[in-house]
Amino acid sequence: MKVLRAPFIVRGATHPAYHKEATAGRPIEPLPPPPILQVPMLQHLGAPSKPIVQKGDKVSVGQLIAEAGGPVSACAHSPVSGVVKAITEGISATGRPTPVIEIENDGQNTPANLLQSRPDWTSEQPSTLIGLVAAAGIVGMGGAGFPTHVKINPPPAKKIDTLIINGAECEPYLTADHRLMVEQPQTIWQGIRILRHILRGPRIRVAIEDNKPDAIRALTDAMKEADDEVAIVVLPTAYPMGAEKQLIYSILGREVPSGGLPSDVGALVENVATCAAVFDAVVHGRPLTHRVVTVSGSLVQRPANVLAPIGARFSDLIAFCGGLRATGGKLICGGPMMGVAHVDASTPVGKTVSGILALSRRELAFYETHPCIACGRCVRACPMALLPCTISIAVEAKQFDEAERLHVMDCIECGCCAYVCPAHRPMVQFMRQGKAQIQMVRRLKLQQQTSSPTALKP
Repeated sequence: MKVLRAPFIVRGATHPAYHKEATAGRPIEPLPPPPILQVPMLQHLGAPSKPIVQKGDKVSVGQLIAEAGGPVSACAHSPVSGVVKAITEGISATGRPTPVIEIENDGQNTPANLLQSRPDWTSEQPSTLIGLVAAAGIVGMGGAGFPTHVKINPPPAKKIDTLIINGAECEPYLTADHRLMVEQPQTIWQGIRILRHILRGPRIRVAIEDNKPDAIRALTDAMKEADDEVAIVVLPTAYPMGAEKQLIYSILGREVPSGGLPSDVGALVENVATCAAVFDAVVHGRPLTHRVVTVSGSLVQRPANVLAPIGARFSDLIAFCGGLRATGGKLICGGPMMGVAHVDASTPVGKTVSGILALSRRELAFYETHPCIACGRCVRACPMALLPCTISIAVEAKQFDEAERLHVMDCIECGCCAYVCPAHRPMVQFMRQGKAQIQMVRRLKLQQQTSSPTALKP
């Protein structure tokens, strides 16, 4: 096992104030399951989960309550024992409407029959282990939420030679992954080994920013017996160093092509929390029902890293941390750069929620937006080498074809352009608007193609 410095320098990026000191040294604390939980059916990319329980059904801890809704989807499990009170409409962590299964906790913690486990996983076929990962409902826990069983089963033509483990956690305030690396390095390492076995032996690169020396030490010790194809790569502290394409370039010097996937360049990226969940599923037969969430911001009485059951409301976590000092600020799910603002705290925690921030007006920026002054700062800051200023003007003028020509679909919505813009233009909102419009047009064209009558052959 080796410890390396990142060999390649990524373009762009910014250096926002990190504000991690409030929780970086705080051990993970388990949240007692609240009386009511709402498990969302949309907490991953792809099709929503489909409920398989009904109002009045009794459920147990870890019981399957929703199955995958399609080839790219994930199942969901109950984090508590109790009774299904309703299946109703709610809001997902991304702000989208979603069905939720509301469960009344009976406080008994009655366990369901665990998933099939494979403690001696080294003798198992990759397909068997992929099935266990799918049955556990594991998704990418770094924020994207792509179903893990799909990601670790790439087409045979795409050979994965490098598995990159993302421990960068570059968003300000967030320390959930940091604490997991410090406190559970062996769990993460064993999960990495399982993923390596599934992918048939690629080299391993664990990426951690240099502002987390304790996490680097913990994983170095846990992995000390690993072979020479395993290395920890120490990244410079910069945002968005933890983005998938930036990790691949900084470690391998490979650029993912426009519209392509990491597998196109022989790489696969998984989050450290996802690795821990894979270990729990394969070795212990535990589905993904809990995750670590950073609760922070100046309005939080006692910032903490909380192990929360999926379906607990944001307000439950905030109350566990002593409540808020005052009202009138902003509630953000995720980090301040890529997170989503919520109007209230009734939103339930999903599998991709890494942070809940309550920020005061003093911490927030309220600006009047002005026309672009063509200074080029956003171009220099963009880690994807796009022209954010030009794209935003095209979207503002509803010239979506021009925005597509300028590769707006390659935008990763990191927020660097908006962060550096002296005119305070809502650049990320323009990018999202353009991408949404282009995707809608593509769907309509696809529907027209599939519904048109097939031409008769002569």
